[in-house]
Parts: sequence; C-alpha cells; structure tokens
Amino acid sequence: MCGAYIYILGSHTGTLYIGVTSNLYLRVMQHKDGTWEGFTATYGCKRLLYFEGYDDIRTAIAREKQLKGWRRAKKINLIGTINPEFKDLALTWGCRTITVHEKDVPVTIKCVSQILLLSSVVEKLERHR
Repeated sequence: MCGAYIYILGSHTGTLYIGVTSNLYLRVMQHKDGTWEGFTATYGCKRLLYFEGYDDIRTAIAREKQLKGWRRAKKINLIGTINPEFKDLALTWGCRTITVHEKDVPVTIKCVSQILLLSSVVEKLERHR
C-alpha cells in the first residue's frame, strides 16, 4: 500500500501544479473544494491529471522535486502516458451510489466506474515505472 503520492493538477486554462501528500483522496478534495489555499486556489488547479504512489514519503518528495524541474512539455508527455485525454481522474471522487428510493439525495452516480478507472490508472502507472 502506498504511503505517499505525487500528483499533478491542472486548471481549465492549462496551468499545472505538482504536489506531494500522504493522503491523495483528502488532498485532492481539499483542492477541489477550495480549502487548500495558495497556488492551486489562485490559479484554479482542481483537475487531477496524474499521480504516482510510493511506499516512502522521502522518495515521493524526491520525485516531486524532479518533476518540478522538468520543462512543461515533458510534464505534458508524462501526463499523456496514463491520461491521454487529460480527464479529471478524480471527477467522481466523493460521490456515493444512491438507490431509487432516495429521492432527496443529489444525483451523482458513477462510483463503480471510478473504481474501475482508478484500477486502470494504477495498472498503467505500474507498467510505466
């Protein structure tokens, strides 16, 4: 199991942000709902475009520093290796499946497909290493 992650977020205008965290789900949700202040909030980087998992936080920090030193084109190529359509990999994170009897619940369904998408992304990451 991964204890650390590096991730790349993107904005609708193409701005990229590279970060490191021990809890990818929580950090992405913080970026998405605006509770994580700073660069990502200022530039609207809310779409998870890429991530890698590591057992050790020190390895993840070293990888983050390496990626931050890359030119933009190289970062774009890296994202394209697992996410060629540049879709938000966390688009449906935080949703829950509802039943037909739950009429008062906002409709956001796709959790099962997100699990399948995440499995696919992890497989691609493992092949890319």
